[in-house]
Amino acid sequence: MTRIISISNHKGGVAKTTSAVNIGAGIANLGKKVLMIDMDPQANLTVSFGISNPETTIYDALRGVSELKPIKIYKNLDVIPSTLDLSGAEMELSSEAGREFILRELLDPIKEKYDYIIIDCPPSLGLLTINAFTASEEVFIPIQPHYLAIKGLTKILEVVNKIKKRINRKIEITGVFVTLFDKRKVLHKDVYETIESYFGDRVFRARIRENIALAEAPSNGLDIFRYAPDCNGAFDYGRLAKEVIEMEKTILKNRETKE
Repeated sequence: MTRIISISNHKGGVAKTTSAVNIGAGIANLGKKVLMIDMDPQANLTVSFGISNPETTIYDALRGVSELKPIKIYKNLDVIPSTLDLSGAEMELSSEAGREFILRELLDPIKEKYDYIIIDCPPSLGLLTINAFTASEEVFIPIQPHYLAIKGLTKILEVVNKIKKRINRKIEITGVFVTLFDKRKVLHKDVYETIESYFGDRVFRARIRENIALAEAPSNGLDIFRYAPDCNGAFDYGRLAKEVIEMEKTILKNRETKE
């Protein structure tokens, strides 16, 4: 079973890419084969793994110039990099027939090679994110523990529901997790409880604490487990990765029920 997961939040500053990088690395460290796709024109995930000047990118594949060509980072972890040129893809692909399905079609020949495919979506809900949602069966949403962040969830819920109704009936929001968490702040605890009351058992128990090492790791081209394996960030994302894998039986059972 290959789990294809989009990590998405159109609100910036929620540690979306940091979470994509370290969830993927954490799962790979637990023995699963992981492919990470950088669908963000800012290419922060690409930089976070120390990739510079790649021969081919997701932009080339979406335009039909090349196939998907993963770059091996280390055992069990491959990355398909992005580029700033991707920012023009939405306009370039707007007249393509079936433009929402391009990424899904690109993944079909290679997806069985991986246990997990994790897509870092851009901080917008345009064609690139729609492609990611069309190719995925799961969406994870990172949330900063502020009330305005909760209000911002409405739009992403609307988009996922529209994709589910019109394009991809299999997609579900299966995971929500809190980032930049500080247990000393009453507001953070209150927001976490609010999120939990709304999303129920879809909220991961692991809460990602504020940690300077998480901000430092990308400048060294390393995930948190290779940069500072003993820090709070590594502990929190390691715990989150274990929770993601623990979901497998439930996800598989739900898929079989739908089919």
